[in-house]
Amino acid sequence: MSTPVVTSINPATGDVLQSFTPLASANLDAAIERADDSFRTWRLTSFTERSRLMHKAADILENRKDAYARTMVLEMGKPLREAVAEVEKCALVCRHYAEHAEAYLADEPIKTEAKRSYVRHLPVGPVLAVMPWNFPFWQVFRFAAPTLMAGNVGLLKHASNVWGSAMNIEAVFREAGFPDGCFQTLLIGSKAVEGIIRDPRVKAVTLTGSGPAGRAVASVASEELKPSLLELGGSDAFIVMPSADMNKAVDTAVKSRTRNNGQSCIAAKRFFVHADVYDAFTEAFVEKIQALRVGDPLLEETDIGPLATEAIRDELAEQVAATLKGGAKRISTPAKVDDKGWWFAPQVLAEAPDGTPGADAEMFGPVANVWRVKSLSEAISRANRSDYGLGSAIFTQDEGEIEQAVRDLEAGSTFVNALVASDPRLPFGGVKQSGYGRELAADGIKSFVNRKTVSIS
Repeated sequence: MSTPVVTSINPATGDVLQSFTPLASANLDAAIERADDSFRTWRLTSFTERSRLMHKAADILENRKDAYARTMVLEMGKPLREAVAEVEKCALVCRHYAEHAEAYLADEPIKTEAKRSYVRHLPVGPVLAVMPWNFPFWQVFRFAAPTLMAGNVGLLKHASNVWGSAMNIEAVFREAGFPDGCFQTLLIGSKAVEGIIRDPRVKAVTLTGSGPAGRAVASVASEELKPSLLELGGSDAFIVMPSADMNKAVDTAVKSRTRNNGQSCIAAKRFFVHADVYDAFTEAFVEKIQALRVGDPLLEETDIGPLATEAIRDELAEQVAATLKGGAKRISTPAKVDDKGWWFAPQVLAEAPDGTPGADAEMFGPVANVWRVKSLSEAISRANRSDYGLGSAIFTQDEGEIEQAVRDLEAGSTFVNALVASDPRLPFGGVKQSGYGRELAADGIKSFVNRKTVSIS
């Protein structure tokens, strides 16, 4: 029987970049055993030492950002300048937890009749991370930095089209001096995930990905009574009201819809624009979308590269066709794109009816859907029709409208007059079909700890 091989394909050209041999079952078991062994000593390592190593990881990221970025570009097609910024952001999250983990996890005193009562935060053990391809470094480091600083150890199952980046990430922690087994990349397919979750040595699981994958992981974790955290994507609403700074709203809308070639969970995907400013907004929005430079993602001047895989490109094309057939109108003129590789031209659709992909599904690519609304209440009602609830944005100067949006939008975050973004200082996560739990900030580092109650009399 031949040894299975996984190939990495350059989405800009369709050419094979590299081939990998998946981990054999015996080697997978040995990796989990190394993680278990490493945890027994890592959990006792001081915050000072953990911090020193995490700062060293940040140094490596900053020093090698160009090389790591190039691998990401070749594997999944994001523009080079975005890839460099992604590595820099990973260094930022490493430094954030290196500096704040001890305070986040400090004992929480509670006044009782006892001499002393408090909550102590203790690590739980090896944590499995099932991560997607769209932000190959950031998705992993926003898990790994708090997990390791909490005293846990990490096991990474990365998307198979970015295994080069996955190996680079493991090398960062190894070269920074983290103990053997403290962070390991497992070159495995999705079929191996259930067995790892069920392994008694693995204590928790986090997943960023699709709804079906999230439901499968959550089901197994619940059967094993193990904690899980899910971030499952979104179809974020972007609301524009008459008092908005129109130039800022348009610029932010373009950036939010097209960053990472439109393949971001927290990208604005549905735009609800008040009738009083609809024409002005859409005219400027379409003009800027059509001006984006589509081309080689390795070139500094490129705005939009290819989609990550042929299947993603084909699914997006089917969604657009179904949305137009359902009654939406295309109000932009898509640029011509190369037939070689997985290219898709940025475009804007208007007034997609309910029941079409433009209104109901997550479009993972540079396609924006806009609607004209008569009021903020209508915008919020339309926004909340979605099964997703990750991020949301509103552009307005009206304090009453801000309060209404914060109160009524069904989402894990609402950004006012700003781009929805993940930030190490802010909790990140969603509601409804966008998952549960929170990453980043204090919430993130407490996701996988034992909040032990201590009472001393």
